[in-house]
Amino acid sequence: MKKNNRFISWIKSSSSDVWLFIIAVVLLNLVAARCFFRLDLTEPKSYSLSSASREVVHNLEEPMSVKVFFTKNLPAPYSNVEQYLTDLLSEYKTASGKNFDYEFFDMNKAENQRIARGYGMQIVQVREVKNNEVGFKNAYMGIAIVYADQIEKLDGISSSDGLEYKITGLIGKIISSANLLSGLSENVRLVLYKSEALSKFNIGNFDAIDGAVSNAFSAASKKFRGKIEYEKINPDAAVTDEAAEKYGLQSVSWTNEDGTPGKGTVGLVLEYGDKFRIVPLKLTNAIFSYVISGLENLEENIFQSVESLVSKTSVVAYITGHGERSIDDENDALYFRQMLSDTYTLEEVNLLEKDIPVASETVIINGPKSAFDEKELYKIDQFIMRGGNVMFFIDSYDEQISQYQQPTYAPVRTGLEKLLSKYGVEVGSEYVLDEKCFVRMDQQYGKLNFYHVPRVQKNCLDQKNPIGRNLVDVFFLESFAVDSSNAKENKNVDVTVLAKSSPRSWTVPVTEGFMLNPFAFAVPSDEAALASRDLCVLAEGNFESAFDSALTEEESRGNALSSSSHIRNGKQKAKIFVSGTSFITSAQLIQPNAQEPIVFFMRNAVDYMCGKEDLCLMRTKGLSTNMLKESKNGFAVIAKYFNQFGLAVLVAVAGLVVLAVRRSHREKIRRTYNPNDPRMGE
Repeated sequence: MKKNNRFISWIKSSSSDVWLFIIAVVLLNLVAARCFFRLDLTEPKSYSLSSASREVVHNLEEPMSVKVFFTKNLPAPYSNVEQYLTDLLSEYKTASGKNFDYEFFDMNKAENQRIARGYGMQIVQVREVKNNEVGFKNAYMGIAIVYADQIEKLDGISSSDGLEYKITGLIGKIISSANLLSGLSENVRLVLYKSEALSKFNIGNFDAIDGAVSNAFSAASKKFRGKIEYEKINPDAAVTDEAAEKYGLQSVSWTNEDGTPGKGTVGLVLEYGDKFRIVPLKLTNAIFSYVISGLENLEENIFQSVESLVSKTSVVAYITGHGERSIDDENDALYFRQMLSDTYTLEEVNLLEKDIPVASETVIINGPKSAFDEKELYKIDQFIMRGGNVMFFIDSYDEQISQYQQPTYAPVRTGLEKLLSKYGVEVGSEYVLDEKCFVRMDQQYGKLNFYHVPRVQKNCLDQKNPIGRNLVDVFFLESFAVDSSNAKENKNVDVTVLAKSSPRSWTVPVTEGFMLNPFAFAVPSDEAALASRDLCVLAEGNFESAFDSALTEEESRGNALSSSSHIRNGKQKAKIFVSGTSFITSAQLIQPNAQEPIVFFMRNAVDYMCGKEDLCLMRTKGLSTNMLKESKNGFAVIAKYFNQFGLAVLVAVAGLVVLAVRRSHREKIRRTYNPNDPRMGE
């Protein structure tokens, strides 16, 4: 008892405080070592798992394993990469629950090295300074992701920049390969609209519709593991009108034998939530009879439509046939295609020869030089009316450069002006020059300002939209102003100015002898000519068609049937991206493996248009964003001398103030407690 009392007394005494504190610290460290917690105070949340990453692993339906092959005790900065990877995988595991796990392999063991080579991992050499000597060390730096019967690898992880984006992209890719519809909150609905009253018109393949759709649905249901539902509807006139209004389905009209009007439709719709896709299946007027088209590729079209519907499509239609930038030429847009190749496939499409692919949710029109046919414009317009997204890169002038002559500038008129004008957007005809521009030092001429290469800084990029958030110093080249004032007046459309020039910019028309070079221009002395110009805009919403009706109404020779599938008003929310230059996709700004801001801007733009906006923030959140603002020369001089001498003066003044306050305080005390002190007068 006495010993217990002694211990209790010691605990209560002050002499135990130090030992209790040490014990508490040790216990706290033991708990912290087993409990993962991170507080991310950075503005872009650079060290926190993105919502897209959490969602992709949270919806795992089967166990996923990550094999980590990373050599230990590597020199900086590779050691930091290993720690970042460890923390990142811990957050993935926390967000996923039971279906995500990871394992680190000891790469000093020969057996683990054989396993790594079996997954396709390569040895890399890293520079190492040891014993005051520079040498090289062989290392493994990669991971393998295993899910179902699929395997994806990420090798050569030498930096933490964009690592989460790469890992999440691989996870999403491998899940899609195993099961495209994994993790959806509800099933996809396949609805066949077929008016049985049309059977009396002896339409070719009409009786084969049910069997073909049923077989295609069975194949799709098997492929997507029962995540698709099927429904058949025999629509009357009212339902036909509703389907035409909601989806833009083809409406077919006729006159019955008793003189009464009849109306019906044939169409196939895929629905998920508030989104839908039209699967090609409709009545067409052949030379001698009517026929149902679309049955021959029905299964493939359903698969591709599902991919597009759930925003996991990797096919982007790239329009050709009008002098667009070539994605096969390394001096043109080849690197733009390569930049996107890890996620997207750019499928070249000549609209005079075929329609926009069913799997494409986004179309790119990049720097056309010649006119579009009306049929091509109509296909683009109706694609937008159905909720498709289009990226327009427009050059108002075509610059022709020859080796021995001065460049010439020819105006470009493609017919796209008709579409864009109807949607409320217009591209100007004068080049935008900017005092905030690309600058190069030349040995002969000194500082050269390339005014035709605007330098778009952070305050001129929309920081609320994922495309430009966290970016700074995005260079545009040979750009024209984009006017979206009419689109802003449309209550059904939201407009975002993604990039604009600085307030110190102006425009110049193309005149005789015009040349784009640093010696041809100077900043205008008239301040009224200087103002910010929009260089790139994004319009989202339900647009109105640029065509009053279809180019040709499908009718029979005897007018027994007539049909129209023209969509006058957008049925789904569409996105229109308009840039006043196509040079931002060219080799002049985009190079292989480049990490310039314009590369991130373009990657983000394509991701956003394809419904993958979460990837934009994931890609750029590790970038440095808190850049110092540039100041005028006068202010810079003042700041310079203040830093050199002002701080010392402030410290001296503060010391004198403190000294005066202390003296005043001492005198106050003396007057209160010893007023007769003879030192008062000293």
